[in-house]
Amino acid sequence: MSPEREAPQRPVGLRAEDIGVVFGRGDRAFTAVDEASIDVAPGEIVGLVGESGSGKSTVSRVICGLQRDYTGTVSFAGQKLTPKRTAAQWRLVQMVFQDPFASLDPRYTVEQTLSEVIRHHRLVSGKEALRARCREIMDMVRLPHGFLGRTPVTMSGGQRQRVAIARALALEPQLLVADEAVSALDVSVQAEIIALFAHLRDELGLGILFISHDLAVVKDLCARVYVIHNGIIVEHSATAELFRSPQAEYTRTLLAAVPRFTSRFLDRVEGDPQ
Repeated sequence: MSPEREAPQRPVGLRAEDIGVVFGRGDRAFTAVDEASIDVAPGEIVGLVGESGSGKSTVSRVICGLQRDYTGTVSFAGQKLTPKRTAAQWRLVQMVFQDPFASLDPRYTVEQTLSEVIRHHRLVSGKEALRARCREIMDMVRLPHGFLGRTPVTMSGGQRQRVAIARALALEPQLLVADEAVSALDVSVQAEIIALFAHLRDELGLGILFISHDLAVVKDLCARVYVIHNGIIVEHSATAELFRSPQAEYTRTLLAAVPRFTSRFLDRVEGDPQ
């Protein structure tokens, strides 16, 4: 069992229990995830933090049904989810990937991207209703309706990531898995996307599993944080408590790596070059 501090009872949302993933066979077998358990309640943003290669993306792929071979169980609202999911089950959990340019079809306009998934899952009928739904989703991610006619190459990284989030929202999920969704963006744009995730939680009641290698990014966004190291959950607590009193040595190492800017440094970068 993973280390976990006392926590109040939460509504049932995502439960991933004792997840294990092994790649390769025999002498070449490698344990990527070892009995990791994570839960996310509706309307809650939970962080999963670890360095590159720690197993966090493998956990996310299991939760989203993209990793077919694993041990343990994944359920949502008490309903067991397997890699062989029904269309309705696929819609429950949607992923936002790290690189929006790689995850979006460069030939498709935003409207084509959104319309394709909406039509495939038969969520609305009729051209006008489809167009109206696309505009509604653009409002959710705070992009002008004029972007519906644009392709990814004509947009900035932050705008593309908003489109990737919009595509996930088009399926009306109850949980978003954001896998390093801001790590490829400039710091100022990161703040905008983080604020958007908080807005979606408040407006839609979405649960969000926010995956990052950077504890500083999750500090003001996540209610709770899981820390994963070598495929093992080494710590789990409320975010404020974790920052105030980390229990695992690995967590303390991650916290020590968080940049700290002094007022002297800020004075220099805000003034003239020296």
